[in-house]
Amino acid sequence: MRLMSRCSIVLLAGSILVAMPAVQAFAQSDKPTPAADKSPEKNAATDKPALPPLPAETHTQQSMMLDGKNLKYTVTVGALPTRDKDGKVAGQVVFTAYTVEGENRPVTFALNGGPGAASVFLNLGAIGPKHLQVGNEGDSPSDPTTLKDNPGTWLDFTDLVFIDPIGTGFSRADVPEDQAKKLFYSTEPDIEYLSRVIYDWLVKNDRLSSRKYFVGESYGGFRGPRITYYLQSELGVAMNGVVLVSPYLNPTAESNGDLSPLPWMMTLPPITAAHLEREKKLTPQAMADVIAYTEGEYATTLIRGNADKEAQQRMIARVTEMTGLDPEFVKVSGGRIDTQAYLREVWREKEKLGSVYDSNVTSFDPFPFATEQRANDPLLASMIAPLTTAMVDFVTRTVGWKVDARYNALSYDVNRLWDRGENLRKGSVPELRQAVAADPKLRVLIVHGWNDLSCPFMGSILTVNQMPVMGDPSRVAVREYPGGHMFYTRESGRLDLRKDVMEMYAKH
Repeated sequence: MRLMSRCSIVLLAGSILVAMPAVQAFAQSDKPTPAADKSPEKNAATDKPALPPLPAETHTQQSMMLDGKNLKYTVTVGALPTRDKDGKVAGQVVFTAYTVEGENRPVTFALNGGPGAASVFLNLGAIGPKHLQVGNEGDSPSDPTTLKDNPGTWLDFTDLVFIDPIGTGFSRADVPEDQAKKLFYSTEPDIEYLSRVIYDWLVKNDRLSSRKYFVGESYGGFRGPRITYYLQSELGVAMNGVVLVSPYLNPTAESNGDLSPLPWMMTLPPITAAHLEREKKLTPQAMADVIAYTEGEYATTLIRGNADKEAQQRMIARVTEMTGLDPEFVKVSGGRIDTQAYLREVWREKEKLGSVYDSNVTSFDPFPFATEQRANDPLLASMIAPLTTAMVDFVTRTVGWKVDARYNALSYDVNRLWDRGENLRKGSVPELRQAVAADPKLRVLIVHGWNDLSCPFMGSILTVNQMPVMGDPSRVAVREYPGGHMFYTRESGRLDLRKDVMEMYAKH
């Protein structure tokens, strides 16, 4: 999950990145950490009432039926401390791990994005052993939060460790806000402390020799190449594979829409995919034709601009046909369909809004006559309550990790505090290239939903097309599925993703 629009962070303008001290995490026993116990009344670091200590690591046994077989597994909820450069505890990172007994089991670490999103979206939405029906057209925040066995889980072929960054889930900073901003809420410190958490979990659980994988969604997809490269080059831990789900990978591709065709090449295909889905005409071949037109005639027409009036007219007619939008709207847009304008225009007659994460997921527009969208995103608005309720109930009741704290599935405070520096804006493609170049066996799978306007799939296709082929050309692959940013909310999306990931893991 990601608090961005068209892969741009929308809540705060960018700021200049400055050098910041790294934060380290260290494996330790299951006892509550000292930072939480400094005073029963005051926290010395913040001079505020001290938070109750986090519980000791807790385990429970579970089982599920998967492909006709009984899969037994252990759920562990616990926390790893992070420390500042002086060795003082600065925060607590909470994780949820699912492990199965057996030799030579791989382990996969999962992170969501935001910045400010907990890992519950990948956990209960996509690849964990339990699934919550949420995030599709017609799903309601007040629907029963019933967890069911997930046929799309990855647990039969890899252990899973879901990590909640500081400020998300139950993870928390033990330092004042200004220090937390420097230690946690900026690109480089974020990558460093999360990499160290992965390292510490491996050491604590005697898993350094296991095959290791990373999966990150959205801004977690931004984290993926950087964490992989940092682990590889700084901490001496090599990942075997990386899965990037709807990644915020290459934000520079969307800049300068006045001169570059790239921003419009990225958004036309998902808009067309949404229309094809509404017409029940969405197929891989139909999308292959859309991609071919986008990379060919559409791009060249945009580049030539007013130098070729006839081509412009042909483009406007073709875009109108592809998107199903009002011809006059397409004409005045010059065939360049702005995301936010589209999300209101496509459902205007029904006084609804489409979601930037999947424009076919809608809600009523509470401000239909406002000059711009004033309501929260329809898909986000429908997901946060049920995911929060389900995860808190699972952790506190089912697992028995009794915690006296608020759970943040999506923290707007973290997003507000995030440093929008140059290191964020340049994306993660340089680290992706370097990690792949350094390890000839590393494999990367980039997956998207066709309908996603938040991080459009064409951005990844165009990015990978420009990468050098380093050995086997299939080592960095892009796959697309029906659906949006969280295409895995559909069972077919989860099953297709499971199949493709299993094939990638089997190559090691």
